Amino acid sequence: MALKKKGITAEFLSSTKTAEAKNKIHEDLDSGKPSTRLLYVTPELIATPGFMSKLSKIYARGLLSLIAIDEAHCISTWGHDFRPSYRKLSSLRSRLPDVPVLALTATAVPKVQKDVVDSLQMQNPLILKSSFNRPNIYYEVRYKNLLDDAYADLCNTLKSKGDVCAIIYCLERSMCDDLSANLSQSGISCAAYHAGLNNKMRTSVLDDWISSKIKVVVATVAFGYGIDRKDVRIVCHFNIPKSMEAFYQESGRAGRDQLPSTSLLYYGVDDRKRMEFILSNSGSKKLQSSNSQEESSRVSLTAFNQMVEYCEGSGCRRKRILESFGEQVTASLCGKTCDSCRHPNLVARYLEDLTTACALRQKNGSSRVFITSSTDAINEKQLSEFWNRDEEGSGSEEDISDSDGDGNEIVNNLTRSKRHSRLGVNEKLSLLQRAEENFYRNKNTDKQSIKVDKNAISDTMRGASRQRLQNALNQAQQRLDDFKIEMETSASFLEDECYKKYGKAGKSFYYSQVASTVRWLTTTSSTNLMNRLCEINASTSMNVLSETEHALTPPPALDPCAKEDTGNELSGNARSETSPGVPMESSLNAKLPQIPSFSEFVNSRKAKGDQSNDSKKHSSRVEKKMRVQ
Repeated sequence: MALKKKGITAEFLSSTKTAEAKNKIHEDLDSGKPSTRLLYVTPELIATPGFMSKLSKIYARGLLSLIAIDEAHCISTWGHDFRPSYRKLSSLRSRLPDVPVLALTATAVPKVQKDVVDSLQMQNPLILKSSFNRPNIYYEVRYKNLLDDAYADLCNTLKSKGDVCAIIYCLERSMCDDLSANLSQSGISCAAYHAGLNNKMRTSVLDDWISSKIKVVVATVAFGYGIDRKDVRIVCHFNIPKSMEAFYQESGRAGRDQLPSTSLLYYGVDDRKRMEFILSNSGSKKLQSSNSQEESSRVSLTAFNQMVEYCEGSGCRRKRILESFGEQVTASLCGKTCDSCRHPNLVARYLEDLTTACALRQKNGSSRVFITSSTDAINEKQLSEFWNRDEEGSGSEEDISDSDGDGNEIVNNLTRSKRHSRLGVNEKLSLLQRAEENFYRNKNTDKQSIKVDKNAISDTMRGASRQRLQNALNQAQQRLDDFKIEMETSASFLEDECYKKYGKAGKSFYYSQVASTVRWLTTTSSTNLMNRLCEINASTSMNVLSETEHALTPPPALDPCAKEDTGNELSGNARSETSPGVPMESSLNAKLPQIPSFSEFVNSRKAKGDQSNDSKKHSSRVEKKMRVQ
């Protein structure tokens, strides 16, 4: 597209092309004098026999002038984006022996450079290299574990930069959707871009970003290849990248106009562990041998450790980047254009705090209390979990295993001591009750009130999800033309469905379900959408009927598909006037009973037991009197 604007006849072949457009390109290539000067194709297409035959015919006619391989680091198994189809490009030299081959990459360490030359069978090639240093980019790392809210921090950072162009990279599609929704709700012009969106949506987002209709793109790491926008002022990685090469290439999309720009990386221990797990299992394919799996995982983890050292290590960040690419430089080259050189004492303190936080997290990572039903169950490890605080987002200093006083000692002894293994169930329940009471008595009430479960789904998050779903419904309505629904209420129904399914599982599952629903709305038919709204309402009605005390009283009509039945009057004023296809909220608000604490639960059990004992005593006295009479 860019070359065509400059008057160069260029074309591309990919799955996004229509059959008619592809045929026109092939007809031009088969003609005596093709008008196409430059043709873009994928390595996968070159590997097909049909296209290689066509390429050979063009070569035989003396019309093939050059083969240029972009992103050539993908050829090497040591490259950060190795693709097996790139490896097959080695056959080009034997099939097209006299055609010059040009390999281009911005991110090749010395061993990758050698691997590219060897794989493409280049003989004494001309190698042109420039420094990897990008002096106009300021490098900074922020630590999620030390921030109250990384979302809010990023939002404030973008606002402080003004109305500038930015790219934010995330590891997962659901996180792209979630972060985009949060930023949009805060008044930042942004959109999500990832493979979960259809081609039309991705093209629309890309066009809007290139034309500055939107300022920020929240994307997975594939976004940016071939995007030639020079005025990107900030590139943010919301998750740690998998290698220094990937980080350099992605952060290098900032400031291509040589003006001051920023690379900001949010580093979290959970992100690191998750990436280590992904890379450790990345080579576990059935077609690979065990040795190949181990080698692939080892290479990936070695490359990832460089990124971890970049985040957790002290010293100049720019120096670390350049040394990873084989450039030996001094720290003075940086000129205080990274946070470590500009604020060395502050960064050193952050690293100390991070180490302390990780140590506390590791110490308090598991906190469980168990009860048993037999005297030897503890020794035999037949434990049943009674209370588990070790959920996602927990592991803070508030865990019961780290509390002071008698409660902690009682719980530890309860699970480890042979003496306590001989106690009966009632005695153990009493001990647990005292442990809980001591735990809450000894804790600072202010800290308890301030503490927020990081994995909990707040009302603000649910509101943002409802807005996302409402936007998706608006787009669906435009796509389906005559289809009319009540947007706000329908969005509430869909969000409530997501919350009921995964609200207790935590943010990740909840956000993933919301994102899945949004993607479904982009392709669903009006019939499927209406059926789903009807099903949600039907289940809501059933829940209300089962939980209300007046189950025999007919509830108001809740079905969005229901039409008014003039021949069937509801009793009283319960009848609701709704138009077909418009959902309305239920007027029945069934309240669930409050969940009791452990102490309340035990006390209620005791009270019930006492009542039952009293009734038994009373009945026995009555029975004795009757016998005497």
